[in-house]
Amino acid sequence: MRLSLALALSGLLLAAPAFAAPAGKLVLYTSQPPADAQATVDAFKAAHPGVEVEWFRDGTTKVMAKLAAEFEAGAPQPDLLLIADSVTMEGLKAEGRLMAHPEADISAYGPGVMDPEKFWFSTKLITTGIVYNTAAPMKPASWADLTKPEAKGSIALPSPLTSGAATIHMVSLTGVPSLGWDYYEALADQGALAEGGNGGVYKAVAGGDKLYGFVVDFLAIRGKADGAPVEFVFPSEGVSAVTEPVAILSTAKNPEAAKAFVDFPISEEGQKLAASQGYLPAHPAVAPPAGFPPVSDIKLLGFDPAAALTDDAKNKLRFTEIFGG
Repeated sequence: MRLSLALALSGLLLAAPAFAAPAGKLVLYTSQPPADAQATVDAFKAAHPGVEVEWFRDGTTKVMAKLAAEFEAGAPQPDLLLIADSVTMEGLKAEGRLMAHPEADISAYGPGVMDPEKFWFSTKLITTGIVYNTAAPMKPASWADLTKPEAKGSIALPSPLTSGAATIHMVSLTGVPSLGWDYYEALADQGALAEGGNGGVYKAVAGGDKLYGFVVDFLAIRGKADGAPVEFVFPSEGVSAVTEPVAILSTAKNPEAAKAFVDFPISEEGQKLAASQGYLPAHPAVAPPAGFPPVSDIKLLGFDPAAALTDDAKNKLRFTEIFGG
């Protein structure tokens, strides 16, 4: 009897179908640079050849405008979003536009990097620190150093009215008790120029028009490697980070393939791809690219994307009152 039961169970196991590999069409909307987006798609397709990936790329603001129009028409096209910031993802989550992926393995990541409810997943860390020209009279080690007399009239920073990274940075810095909004007021008293995006700040500092600035890490680190007269500092108080999160839309037409796609960039293999592209990986076990310290050596400032979303208009108004619109 026991033998017959064992044989029967064995037969059932042999007859059970294997889990089907993801297949079919997958539509991705992304704000990644085109070369990075293509490399990400190519790496995913190498692991999942049965999936055909169609992707659209533009800046996050334009991607979201296109998606908003599709929502309005009742015909959202993408299965997935891979965009710049978690605040935008929190907005979509609050509207019920995202699908959770409970099976995603985020156990290796530190607190605050991933959405604990698993609606969006960070794919890298793009931190904002201080860039300074090597001709500057002071070598800053902290955010507070930019309020010293040596920096007066020589500071540039991206505006949160233009840059998502600058918005997250503003919220993160003003949340530090030793800095707060008093710090931004001190920068205004220093004559800091607050306009445009990170690219403009980097060019101003590298060209010597300004000597100090807030900028995303890879611009300065890559620039230094290419011979620009700049240095990048991870200030002692800590740095903010944009994480280029990926998420599945609740209206996804191919959710199984979308889940497989999400699993790729947060895997060690996917994090190694991000590092090879010159970005700081979010996974602590993956070595960073040349010029970056290990992730474990970087202090990340606290950031609550849901609170940032709620307070966004108020924070930007405060910034405008300090620096002008």
